[in-house]
Amino acid sequence: MKRFHVHVGVESLDASIAFYSGLFGQAPSVTKSDYAKWMLEDPRINFAISQKDGATKGVEHLGLQVEDQTELKEVYGRLTAADRPVLEEGATTCCYARSEKSWIADPDGVVWEAFLTMGDSTDYGNGPDFAVLASDNAAANACCAPKVAAPAPITSGCC
Repeated sequence: MKRFHVHVGVESLDASIAFYSGLFGQAPSVTKSDYAKWMLEDPRINFAISQKDGATKGVEHLGLQVEDQTELKEVYGRLTAADRPVLEEGATTCCYARSEKSWIADPDGVVWEAFLTMGDSTDYGNGPDFAVLASDNAAANACCAPKVAAPAPITSGCC
């Protein structure tokens, strides 16, 4: 069963953890010094927040998390059918997890990821170069957003 994913950049991790824990009625399932994640069943969502220097505050990207390779293949088929450039990142470490990922941006620059998480990681990881998905409306400094022409160096990892 697929799970909707939202990643939000925040100004204060502690204040945001307190707010979202109250909103969701539970503590995060993962907490790091710069990141927190809630794996909610009702609604079924992977909601993550991060506090990164220079990253855009607010929604950074959306996604669909799958549970197995069959679902990943199905969602990847939908990405390619959307007739937009797809970035096939493949195996990666991102957001303290090992995953297999592909990315796409909608016509307005909203970035989406399709991913299968295969295990935990001890570090945050890095995001790919999203030049193929670049859009004037995408946040250039978001943790996983496309880099637009001549971006400022990104000092944080990915999603």
